[in-house]
Amino acid sequence: MKYSEDPSRQYHIQVAKGEVGRYVLLPGDPKRCAKIAKYLEHAVQIADSREFITFTGLLDGVPVSVTSTGIGGPSASIALEELINCGADTFVRIGTCGGMQTEIKSGDIVIASGAVRMEGTSREYAPLEFPAVADPDVLTAIRSAGARLGATCHTGVVQCKDAFYGQHSPESMPVGYELQNKWSAWLRLGCLASEMESAALFVAGAARGVRVGSLFLVMANQERERAGLENPVVHDIDLPIRVGIEAVRELIRQDRASWRHMSSE
Repeated sequence: MKYSEDPSRQYHIQVAKGEVGRYVLLPGDPKRCAKIAKYLEHAVQIADSREFITFTGLLDGVPVSVTSTGIGGPSASIALEELINCGADTFVRIGTCGGMQTEIKSGDIVIASGAVRMEGTSREYAPLEFPAVADPDVLTAIRSAGARLGATCHTGVVQCKDAFYGQHSPESMPVGYELQNKWSAWLRLGCLASEMESAALFVAGAARGVRVGSLFLVMANQERERAGLENPVVHDIDLPIRVGIEAVRELIRQDRASWRHMSSE
């Protein structure tokens, strides 16, 4: 059923087929879209609807788009679904997170290989037994990009939740006992960071047959603060943006090589 006033455009993101590239960078904050689009050639704003702002430009001659998702799994999955409807099939999430292991410092980058599904959106796509994991090609491209740019990166499982303050003030919640016990479990299991979108994006991406990966700036680490370790708050997201751009550039190179190989057979 079409809800948009213009049936050629997606209801929420207000984008039409042909206006976005195959590759899309996904920040949460709409204000980050313009910052990311500066790394593209001839970037133009395509749409501005609700929390979803979209730019499209060129990277190495290939159309690449940037679309903000807002906060959390529900809006992230909406953006993913509607971008897929417009022809996109490869997504790199560029976000922020809170570190969990004490060796992860403010300003580091966390790359999600998988995500704890402690949120609700992914449950409407797949049973809880199904894992939320990054696409291996996108994951490898992000890791390679981080290494080339000399970033301090950590790769592993992240925890996804729906309630920001459930993480930061669990003792104030009626179910604080459950939140605190599970947080302890995630720490013992080696979870690297806490964020709010990857589980939904990974599972929705699997359901729709597209490639999704995620990387995050570590803004701070509450476990380091608890341990009395240095824990400044970092807001500069330029390095994660450059890692994301370089990862997409690597995926473009790989896909071009694959196309040439298939066309020569």
